[in-house]
Amino acid sequence: MQRITITIDDFLLAALDDTMKRHAYNSRSEALRDILRAHRSKELLADAHVQCVGTLTIVFEHGVRELAQRLGDAYHEQHALIVSSSRIYLDHDNCLEVIALRGEVDTIQRFAWSLASQRGVRNSNLHLMPLMEESAPPHEHLHV
Repeated sequence: MQRITITIDDFLLAALDDTMKRHAYNSRSEALRDILRAHRSKELLADAHVQCVGTLTIVFEHGVRELAQRLGDAYHEQHALIVSSSRIYLDHDNCLEVIALRGEVDTIQRFAWSLASQRGVRNSNLHLMPLMEESAPPHEHLHV
């Protein structure tokens, strides 16, 4: 880690201090590191081929005709993307499913859209995080 000195406008310093307080950072350095990571993540995710991890959360009506079969078929077609999934029964009619994913941005986005567009899927949310440069270098065995 490097120590640097920066010159910053008063209004930007006030915004940094406000962010620090609202998010309970212990220091300006921690707040600034997170701001830079978020900016870098956004830049990386603009590349369709960058490797990322993420979660897809869907809420669906489990009683919709053949929906469970269609979802299961989609999961099997993209089994290499899926790290894990968990289903929660919200009530008599609705389920929430969280799917942990790993792969290229574009492939994961297409998979998410294919599920979200199914009749009976009420809501979906995809959250992606790029595998940052600071991650460990590739090696022979797989970490999921």
